[in-house]
Amino acid sequence: MNRNKVSATARKALRDAFGLWPLHEAKNNVVLGRHVGRLRRFEDDEVRRHGPTKPKALVATVIPTYKRPELLVDAVNSALAQTVTDQVVVVVDDGAGLPELPRDPRLHAVSLARNTAVLGLVRNVGIRLTDSKYIAFLDDDNTWREDHLELALAGLEKGPDVVYTAVERRRADGTVLDVLTREFDRVSFRDGTPYVDANSLVVRRSPDVIFSRLPRTKSTLPKEDWEFVHRLAKRHAVEHVPQPTVRYLVNEASYYTAWD
Repeated sequence: MNRNKVSATARKALRDAFGLWPLHEAKNNVVLGRHVGRLRRFEDDEVRRHGPTKPKALVATVIPTYKRPELLVDAVNSALAQTVTDQVVVVVDDGAGLPELPRDPRLHAVSLARNTAVLGLVRNVGIRLTDSKYIAFLDDDNTWREDHLELALAGLEKGPDVVYTAVERRRADGTVLDVLTREFDRVSFRDGTPYVDANSLVVRRSPDVIFSRLPRTKSTLPKEDWEFVHRLAKRHAVEHVPQPTVRYLVNEASYYTAWD
């Protein structure tokens, strides 16, 4: 057996044993892990700077943002319009500055001291600046249906720690591209089927609800939300709510996601 065939066989054995995304993530940690200590220290500094008091609610909604003022306002309004009103909405700006936002006592907004381009770190600041039973995530170019939190919390009340709803992906002109909806299976998920999106997630707060701080680019795989879900699913039950409560913009100008 030649070397190439042996190598292909070894790669297949590793993928069968561990899955595609965990193998990619192991490589990411080797290549990018040297940056994590510095980024963690910056995250800690920002939490101390902005967090002498933590707003409390049943749900904390974390919205990371960077240079999308108009879309951000739409995202914030959809979060504040939820039928579940016992929530705080925390906008974390990745160093670009914030536009004028709706006036609502449930809304809190902070700007990081500099741009990091690390989405996981930006979300982590929002997580750590709040005190809540549950945490939800919404990006600045997407919106929720008004019953998103209501349906997700109903799913969480059945016992799982992680719930994700269906996602309606829309083009810039408002037409629907498709709907992502699939029951969770950790084995299929680890092998390259990214059917869980951060915007659809609502999770029960626990110490391991924290995102990777690796400095990923648009081409880095897996994305931080895929790694987050796969890691949580090792110790926490995950349940799918099939109603499409997320309106996801297929945004070719996305800061973090590459679209063909």
